[in-house]
Amino acid sequence: MTQDHMIFVNLAVENAAATRRFFEGLGFTFNEQFRDEHSESMRVNDQAFAMFLEREKFQGFTKKELTNPRTQVEVLVALSCPSREAVDAMVSGALASGGGPAMPAQDYGFMYSSSFEDLDGHVWEVMWMDPAHVQS
Repeated sequence: MTQDHMIFVNLAVENAAATRRFFEGLGFTFNEQFRDEHSESMRVNDQAFAMFLEREKFQGFTKKELTNPRTQVEVLVALSCPSREAVDAMVSGALASGGGPAMPAQDYGFMYSSSFEDLDGHVWEVMWMDPAHVQS
């Protein structure tokens, strides 16, 4: 079964505001609905976004030690699913295929997520968000 997925790449940064200014200078736009004083949400296109999270906030999404992106690879990849059940099915499938558990499932009401590590230890966050909650 083939289905479309959105992608949200999460990157740890030292200063979210400075990162925003840098990418705005390159012509990117940001979603004000999904930002705070420690994070920014950059629109790549209708299906892809980059989330810039200051290091302390980023740390809350993983049990692993953060890397130095200047000398090591650092990324969390998030994929959207059409329902909570699809989130659970994807994570269950990943675990059954040899992946490992990452963070426990999180339910925010308007958003539900779970995650797994792939065979190389990369963390994939799988999420569903209530379309009625998202504003254009």
